[in-house]
Amino acid sequence: MNIVVSENSKMIVEMVRDVGKKHIDPFRKEWDDEQIFPIELFKELGGLGLMGVLVPEIYSGSGMGYHEYVSVISEISKFDPAIGLSVAAHNSLCTGHIMGFGSEEQKLRWLPKLATGEWIGAWGLTEPNTGSDAGNMKTTAKKEDDHWVLNGAKNFITHGNSGDLVVIMARTGDPGDKKGVTTFVIERGTPGLKKGRKEDKLGMRASETSEVILDDCKVPEANILGQVGDGFVQALKVLDGGRISIAALSLGIAEGALEASIKYSKERHQFGQPISNFQGISFKLAEMATKIEAARALIRQAAELKNRGVKVNKESAMAKYFASEVAVDVSNEAVQIFGGYGYTKLFPVEKYYRDSKLCTIGEGTSEIQKLVISKSILA
Repeated sequence: MNIVVSENSKMIVEMVRDVGKKHIDPFRKEWDDEQIFPIELFKELGGLGLMGVLVPEIYSGSGMGYHEYVSVISEISKFDPAIGLSVAAHNSLCTGHIMGFGSEEQKLRWLPKLATGEWIGAWGLTEPNTGSDAGNMKTTAKKEDDHWVLNGAKNFITHGNSGDLVVIMARTGDPGDKKGVTTFVIERGTPGLKKGRKEDKLGMRASETSEVILDDCKVPEANILGQVGDGFVQALKVLDGGRISIAALSLGIAEGALEASIKYSKERHQFGQPISNFQGISFKLAEMATKIEAARALIRQAAELKNRGVKVNKESAMAKYFASEVAVDVSNEAVQIFGGYGYTKLFPVEKYYRDSKLCTIGEGTSEIQKLVISKSILA
């Protein structure tokens, strides 16, 4: 597949680097230590077009494609993977779901606010007892006159408390029925939409993760995306794009860990010479770099197919599975290269290490990706 990286992508990388150096890098440790979700940063990113990368210009978005989007997420994630995660969740899950399945009226109503960063978006599929088994969700929606009443709880929701708008999947049919789930858009302030527990996490601490509580939450019929019963199928298609997001996030983590390791290995001296001279270190760096390039190739392939509008189920799963495992492997090796310093917060590699693990879990675990891939190749 002939894939050319556009000049636009290169310009975006330079812009994101400038933003990262000024507005992310100086505050990364504070945000991580205190688990601060920096909402004002996302407003600024919205002003730069980074909260609506894939949204057409008619809806106040940047109107770019998946190659540019991958560049945005991976480059932000070098500075702070938690910020990259939040930008990805806002763009590909919440905004992407509305863009993919909303009516023209719904797009005009919600996308401009999301694309400009005026509103922060959330997306709710996962529940306490239904992670990978999303088809058996417990959250219900029942029709009453001209509205629907939702009851239940979602957990591990990015921006679950701070989001101005949340896209929610709720059961409108029998458990396990693929046509028994419907998608609702709920604006903050809607009676019955309540904030839940904020998770205290190992990593990705500047990206808010919390519960969303629905207590007799009344949602108008006009807030349904697509048709009643289409929610589960919609969610699976949204996750295809979301997996490219997590792959890009993983790539940024791995690249950041490698760059830090190369720099440190040249500066750190042992036995009268830089440790990069030792084969034990140089071979680690070679393996890390090779894995990263392999992950990049899978991500570019998935992004290209997504841009072409063709089925990307297998390719996005491959990219997400491989890149997320690479992020863990590379960040682990980075800590090893740094030695004792790698186990301290004096250097960034311990954070890459903590943050990387989420990539093998979010948007479908590595095991689920293997299931998706195996079903595709055995079909």
